Amino acid sequence: MTHTRDVSKAGYRFLPGVFQYSAGVAALPGFRIERVRFADPVPMTEGWGRIAAWLEAMGRPRSAFCACELRSPAPFTEDGFRQFNNSYSAVLRDWGILLEDGANPVARSNVCPELAPPAEPGFHAFCYTVPDPQAAPAFVVAGSGEAAEGHANYRDHIVALGDTSPDGMRRKARWVLGEMERRMAALGGDWAGTTATQLYTVFDIHPFLAEEIVARGAARHGLIWHHCRPPVTGLDYEMDCRRVMLERVLAG
Repeated sequence: MTHTRDVSKAGYRFLPGVFQYSAGVAALPGFRIERVRFADPVPMTEGWGRIAAWLEAMGRPRSAFCACELRSPAPFTEDGFRQFNNSYSAVLRDWGILLEDGANPVARSNVCPELAPPAEPGFHAFCYTVPDPQAAPAFVVAGSGEAAEGHANYRDHIVALGDTSPDGMRRKARWVLGEMERRMAALGGDWAGTTATQLYTVFDIHPFLAEEIVARGAARHGLIWHHCRPPVTGLDYEMDCRRVMLERVLAG
């Protein structure tokens, strides 16, 4: 199992992932994680500004930014995804969040609404740390589609590539659920501790919903199903999950 790394000044630890995001974060003792969701997706440049303003208003440094959820117009090509990730990571570098060795500690999900998509990539939600001596444990697991990350491409590693039959989707779901469990275990969590589980697919999950998702405890508080596609062409199923005790919605 991969070990986590502490970002002590920011109040969280992270599970190393790929250059564009970590596999998940957990609050360090003495800190809690809060989540803020925008009522509607906010374009990236405006979103960075609004997040910075929110953190300042909360008396938190930009380094407290520890996770985010993005919305994009449509799945990227492999090259397009790399270009987007380079631009995204550049802001984290400017904010002083990337570590000295280049590691990216921020967890992330990025999905594409099938209907009424945004005109450009933007923020759906973000998380940050707040000092709290009495805080309960908290974590945010980054989104994962049905392919191992860290390879030269996604396509060659997609589970049941192109198979959106009930059996194919079940295989994809099993792989992603296992990855969620691997990440949670490394962060000290499990399904019993989650406060929310999110699923992203445009295909039918009902043939395996009870046996694969509900039975293993992944829907203990229900399941938030977003009619979205994962961010890279060829992927069909994605999930993320979290244990966050305080969440807000920002309108306008």
